Amino acid sequence: MSPSGYTKVLEITGVGYRANAQGKNLKLQLGYSHDVDFAVPEGIEIKTPDNTTVEISGIDKQKVGQVAAEIRRWRKPEPYKGKGIKYRGEFIFRKEGKKK
Repeated sequence: MSPSGYTKVLEITGVGYRANAQGKNLKLQLGYSHDVDFAVPEGIEIKTPDNTTVEISGIDKQKVGQVAAEIRRWRKPEPYKGKGIKYRGEFIFRKEGKKK
């Protein structure tokens, strides 16, 4: 294990979708009628270098992965437009739309 711990990077794709870290809270705007407030657990650090990237880091690998999965669960990437929250480097299987 590296001395800096573990890091997972989430990327948000979609018009008007954004994330903003505010102290111990992560504010997510994901196309719902309300903002999603995610409380950051103890021992986890969340940074938002820009409003479509979320960096989750911590010492406990399991906890980092769990927090990343919980955030991703709000809007999983969908196969038609690819909108949603995905892990960096994740491949989204794209589907073709309806044919006329």
